[in-house]
This record gives sequence, C-alpha cells and structure tokens, in this order.
Amino acid sequence: MPPARAQKKNNTGSPNQQKQQTKSKIELDDHDDDDDIESREHSLDSSPARDETPIIPRQGKKRAAEDPGEFNTEMQKMLECFGADITKTLVNKRKRLEQFTQNSLKASNKKVEEIWKMQQLERGKLHTEYCRQVNTVFNQWEADLEKTKEQEEKLVTLFKQQQKLFQQARVVQSQRLKTIRQLHEQYTKGMEDLGTCHNSQQSNVQSELKKEMTLLQKKILMDTQQQEMANVRKSLQTMLF
Repeated sequence: MPPARAQKKNNTGSPNQQKQQTKSKIELDDHDDDDDIESREHSLDSSPARDETPIIPRQGKKRAAEDPGEFNTEMQKMLECFGADITKTLVNKRKRLEQFTQNSLKASNKKVEEIWKMQQLERGKLHTEYCRQVNTVFNQWEADLEKTKEQEEKLVTLFKQQQKLFQQARVVQSQRLKTIRQLHEQYTKGMEDLGTCHNSQQSNVQSELKKEMTLLQKKILMDTQQQEMANVRKSLQTMLF
C-alpha cells in the first residue's frame, strides 16, 4: 500500500491495489523460502558426510569379510532410505509453508476489505447528512422567497408593512446563507478529519501486517529447525542401531 503522505489527497487507495501489493509481497517471501529449500537440498546432496565412510552396523562387520557385495547393497539401501526421508520432509515442509502463506493472505485481504467498507460507510453517512441539512435549508429558503413574493403583491396597500417584512426576509436569508456556509465548512472539516483518521488506520494495518509476516517467518523457521533435528536424529539412530 502507498505511504500515508501520498494518500492525504486521495483519502484511501483502492482495495484491489492493496490486495495485489500484499499478494506480491507474500509471493516474494514464498519465492525466497523455495530458494532456501533448494539450497538446503543442494547442501545435503553435496555434504561431506556422504563422501565419508559410513558407520557399519555390528552385523554388517561380520558379513563384510564374507560377502562385500551384499554389504554394499545394504549400505546402498540405507542411503536410499535416508535420501527418501529427506525428500519427504522437504515436500511436507513446502506444503505447510504454502498453507501458512494462503491463510495469512486470506486474513490480510479480509481485514483490508473490512476497513475499506467501513471507510466507505463513514463517508456515505457524512455525505447523506450534509445533503439532508442543505436540502432542509434550501426548502426553508424557497418557502421564505414564496412568502416574500406574496407580500410584494400587497405592496400598494401595505407598503409600510411590506418594508418591514422585506427587512425581516433579508435577515432570514442572510441567516440561511450563513447556515449553508457553516454546514459547508463542517463538511469540509469532517472530510479532512476522516482522511487523517483513515490514513492512520492504514498505517496501523501496515504495521500489523508486517508483524504478522515476521511472526510467520519465525514460526516457519522454528518448525524447519525442529523438523531437521528430528530427521537427523532419526537417520543417525537408523545408521547406528
């Protein structure tokens, strides 16, 4: 979403732009996570531990002297199982990452839409109230004008009375005009206050989204580390026992 300074003139950005920007940001983070997973796969494939001589089980030591081919076959199966476990772990990890990202994106889009609808409702209420008050004043003004015209028709016989009525009408019209000006100033001030409030709300939403993304990254990192440690222990136990 655009910064708060750029939104003072336009009040708020469209929800489609906010959705696209939030989605692009999350897709970028997902792309970085995929690169990290691929780099880990490459590091596991090129690990020095694969080139070193594996620890031979106790039963394997007895068979190695008798049948080296059978021992090599067992070691090959053990390494294949170890590689299959790592691949399965990476696939599960990627599925969890995709699920976390989708949930975060849905929640963010829902929050942005709710705020956008709330802002539209507030602007609509203010505009409706302004129109109602202005129409009331104009109706009163028109009624006063009609009354003035009726009094003008009786000007010949009631000139002195009409003169007083003209003065009164002039005062009333001045008050109506003053009322319209005051209403217009209140409407302008209300729109400016709403714009400031909405910009503050958008800034808060951006801060909350950043915090949620940080927490999500930490959670994924912790889950990845725990899963890797569990897989390493399991693989070592399989090789040793």
